[in-house]
Amino acid sequence: MKRFLFLPLVASLALGSTQNSSCRCLYGQQCWPSSSDFSSLQSRLSQPLIYPIPTALGCYPPSSPSGDCSDIQANWYNGTWRADHPGSMDMTNYESFIFKNGSISACYFNTSLGTPCEQGNVPVIGVDARSVGDVQAAVKFAASHNLRMAIKNTGHDYAGRSAARNAFMLWTHHLNNITYNPTFVPAGAPQSETYDALTLGAGVLWKDAYSAATANNRSIIGGISGGGDVGAAGGWLQGGGHSAFAPYHGLGVDNVVEFNLVTASGEFVTANAYQHSDLFWALRGGGGGTWGVVTSVTYKTHPVFTVTAVFFNATTTSTDTMKKLFTEFVRIHPSLSDSNFGGYATAANTSLNFFYQLPNSTDAIANASFTSFFEVAHNLTNEGLDIVTQVTGTYDSFDQWYTSLFGSAAGGGGGIVELASRLLPTALFAESEYVDFADKLFAIAGDGIIWNFVAGGAVSKADPDSTGLNPAWRNSLVEAVWGAGWDEGATYSEIEQARAVLSETMAQVSAIMPGAGSYFNEGSLFEPTPQQTYFGSHYDKLKQIKTSYDPSGLFIVGAGVESEDWTDDLNCRL
Repeated sequence: MKRFLFLPLVASLALGSTQNSSCRCLYGQQCWPSSSDFSSLQSRLSQPLIYPIPTALGCYPPSSPSGDCSDIQANWYNGTWRADHPGSMDMTNYESFIFKNGSISACYFNTSLGTPCEQGNVPVIGVDARSVGDVQAAVKFAASHNLRMAIKNTGHDYAGRSAARNAFMLWTHHLNNITYNPTFVPAGAPQSETYDALTLGAGVLWKDAYSAATANNRSIIGGISGGGDVGAAGGWLQGGGHSAFAPYHGLGVDNVVEFNLVTASGEFVTANAYQHSDLFWALRGGGGGTWGVVTSVTYKTHPVFTVTAVFFNATTTSTDTMKKLFTEFVRIHPSLSDSNFGGYATAANTSLNFFYQLPNSTDAIANASFTSFFEVAHNLTNEGLDIVTQVTGTYDSFDQWYTSLFGSAAGGGGGIVELASRLLPTALFAESEYVDFADKLFAIAGDGIIWNFVAGGAVSKADPDSTGLNPAWRNSLVEAVWGAGWDEGATYSEIEQARAVLSETMAQVSAIMPGAGSYFNEGSLFEPTPQQTYFGSHYDKLKQIKTSYDPSGLFIVGAGVESEDWTDDLNCRL
């Protein structure tokens, strides 16, 4: 079987011709750095160079030592385990690569498919950064050799932006220092401006950030996922960073105080309200992998708060019955937003379930907010609605809530999914609009739409122009997300059919709310107008800043700022 994964990295064995200067240099081309070039790079690094491999390679002997496959099989769906492997992506479809002729290079978990394990979309070589110096050496090397660069910390990336075929990887997963400072002063700020803050290295996972905050009797606003396997200082934050508690304390971009990063020139800079303030603005919502390599971020923390959670789950065989319940569910969201509720739901033609959280409250107050909804639900039991769960409970702290619901989970990696999303404007929830809006959205829901109640409240109160984030976030209540998946080994035609269904749903939702925005981290790479959808009126300013800090376009990602100036594969400038 072909094992190109371990081909010598020497120019004399290159498999292609040198590209012109408008294109990136890729592995297999004559321009690819020689062994001596990589040896020179190695001399400037604290760790050996890494050679990322597809996750399932150990199940294709004789490539790996005996026993590796057992470990892979046991942890395939463990997102935290995947984060520890440079070649692993949380969504396995982004480890695969589809050629223009429709053929696919991949390494499938299902070895019975009988296809060879190939490198796919996994970069071939990279740097395991353990210091700012390592990052600078890697960035300068990539720039000097005109390499296609992929920046990865955890691989929890629903758009595959942390992988790239035949590319050079910079892995920041081991930049995991955490520092607590109750009197943090941003660089260049007056000494009187202090924050009770946590500084997190680029590779820190949210589960570890939460533990650090709790150890210091503080709380921090971050991503919510099984196993806490989302990176706290990477794409989550730079794309906006939503949370179940964003309506209470704002989005990630509203809580970050300072970034440390290496720019395309290899310069190490601090970006905050006082230094490189334009870059600070762009980093807060302008998209991950675009502005430089973030080495650490500093977040303000908050006092510990109690969490009252409302859990509800109902099913029915009657779509008419569920439509009535969904309409009431939509109606109550403005009042829930006013109370600082946040949380997550899934809505389908025959089911509705949610768990919503209210900080610093009580069971009685939380239940009162749902009085009308519960009344409608119980009345609908006469029409066949089955209320499976209706529970309210208060936790002493965010940490207790998080540990109880997510602490023992392994994470949700190992699947195949592509997403699309829309931010649902607050205006559509108005008394005069919600019935028509609910009716149209329910007609699209089908097997289910993920309903992230992560806007409104404090999110809506922030100045829309205070950060580079799409202003649509500030006048929306909910992020609706839907996805498409397929089985391992699916043909290109089958994948395209799944994507077509995703795109059709996207078009239907867009028709309900023309011009609505989308969350960069949970959106589609096939948006018709990504600049408007992901960045809104901030796009022109973001592009100006991008040109200023990265004139050569070293950091380009799918649907990101300036990506429209590159070919679809992001390898050649147009």
